[in-house]
Amino acid sequence: MQVNSIVHLRKYLRMVKICFIAGTLLLLLNSGQLAFSQNKPMDQASIETLKKRVKEVAQNTRTLSCDFVQVKEMSMIAEKITSSGKFYLKKEKMLRWEYLKPFSYLIVIRNDQISIKDDNKVNQFNVQSNKLFLEINRIILGSIQGTLLTDEKNFRASYFESPTAWVVKLVTLNARLRESLNEVIIYFNREDFAVGRVDMNESGGDCTKITFTSRKTNQPIADEKFLVN
Repeated sequence: MQVNSIVHLRKYLRMVKICFIAGTLLLLLNSGQLAFSQNKPMDQASIETLKKRVKEVAQNTRTLSCDFVQVKEMSMIAEKITSSGKFYLKKEKMLRWEYLKPFSYLIVIRNDQISIKDDNKVNQFNVQSNKLFLEINRIILGSIQGTLLTDEKNFRASYFESPTAWVVKLVTLNARLRESLNEVIIYFNREDFAVGRVDMNESGGDCTKITFTSRKTNQPIADEKFLVN
């Protein structure tokens, strides 16, 4: 692999946890602030209901677009880093994750092609050309199909509840992903099973929290939105 490709691969790997989580947006995103410490374990009947509803929502969602705000907490820096942008997803294999503030960075996945635009430079990779890319793509598609919560090969799931949310804690088992991502915590609204917040705890101690607003589901999205110029 050329040096330039390696540089962009490393940048891509820093964004892996973001792309991976994008599939969960199909679960009808909502915004919320929830306290994990208030949670208690869910009973088996509630767990099965959650899995069923999550799968149903995923299957019935063809397109999704929304705004997002990401807050990055770094173990070595006291100040939090906040960024924002837009997200688009279209079944079966189209995803656009675009940072707009305070910097511009774009990741687009279309079929098996990954395009990364950074400082007006575009690099492209084929998912099939790299085992890690292939694994990430498989997980993203699994999320889109509503099977994320039952992916026992790659994650160990624990289920909790609070007065306002169902909470799923996914501990990463996949060795390659675990190098950068230790666990994912997804907060689901109790009333409509919508995602309230996604927390990603990295292996190095950093934490990324993402909330979503202005969501639109099953609205037309042109295929051109998933092209990178």
